[in-house]
Parts: sequence; C-alpha cells; structure tokens
Amino acid sequence: MTRSISVSELRNKAPLEVQLVDVRTPSEFAVGHIPGAVNIPMDQIEARLRDLCPNYPLVLICQAGTRARITADRLSDREREIAVLEGGTKAWIQSGLPVVACVRTRWSLERQVRLIAGLLVLTGALLAMRTSVKWIYLSAFIGAGLTFAGLTDICGMAIVLAKMPWNRSTNCETAAPNVELGKSHQGLESDV
Repeated sequence: MTRSISVSELRNKAPLEVQLVDVRTPSEFAVGHIPGAVNIPMDQIEARLRDLCPNYPLVLICQAGTRARITADRLSDREREIAVLEGGTKAWIQSGLPVVACVRTRWSLERQVRLIAGLLVLTGALLAMRTSVKWIYLSAFIGAGLTFAGLTDICGMAIVLAKMPWNRSTNCETAAPNVELGKSHQGLESDV
C-alpha cells in the first residue's frame, strides 16, 4: 500500500519508526540527503529488498518525488507499508531541515556526463559544418561511447569525471541547509 507523507509528518516520526530509502543515484545522494536515509537507487531496489529491515515501513525519497513514486509502484505488490515523501529532498531543504552532504559537487555525475557529451557532439557537428567534415568523427565517437555505456552500464566519461577534484568525497557533514546548498538543489533538474 503506497501513500504520501509530508515533510512535517516525517520530521515528527521517531528515528526508528520508519526506514528512509533514497532512490536517487549515489552522486545525487552524496550531494545532500536526509539524515538517516540509506541509498538504494531505483534501478536496484527490487534486487536489494533484503538489505532493508522488514519490520519497518519504508519511506521512499528522491529529489522531487517522481522517482520515489515510480519505485513505490514497482514495489506495490509487496506485503509492506510504503510511503513517498511529498516533494522529496527538495521540499525537505525548503523546509529548512538539515541534510547530510558528502561531496562538494552541486551536479550529479550523470548530469555532468550529459552536459559534456552534449557539448562534444555539438562541437563536432559545428566544426564538421564549418571547417572539415572529419570533425563528424568526434560526434560519432561520443555517440558510440554513450551507446556502449547504455548497453554495458560502464561509462568511461563518468569514470574520468568521478576522479575530478570537484567530485571527490569529503567528510560528510550534517547541517542546516545554507543558501548555497539550497540554491544548488533548486538548480537541479526535476526527477525524470
């Protein structure tokens, strides 16, 4: 049975009354998540149900609520109480509640890959039209890399970007959201 839970309802729950599961990607989770939440990305949730305590109702969380709702629908046939946090982490932060942040990046790794891949494809296409047709190979190379990443779940660009200084982990801190963190989450794209 899936229901919605508001930020104020969740805030008033005792820590051991529910199990918080953040279904975003690990890099999104590291940027900022609700204290006490565990990260199980939505594409892994069905395979990792045994990682969760069966005695507690689940509260699924994502950035704005969309992915958590999709995940809840996938789990709806289970004999377990499931709730979705209305407005997700974004609503939690807008309510002035604390988050745990483990990295300095403000963009998820996936978003960084999409930006760089898009810029490289666009650059290759523009250079092919303006200077030499041979520049089209840059766009083809990026397209082949994205296709390989989609088929194998191995993305060379993401591996390289994960090693960049702005994506390295730091000590996790729990703090009330400051202006900078609040702005970073407002700037992120919606769930889907």
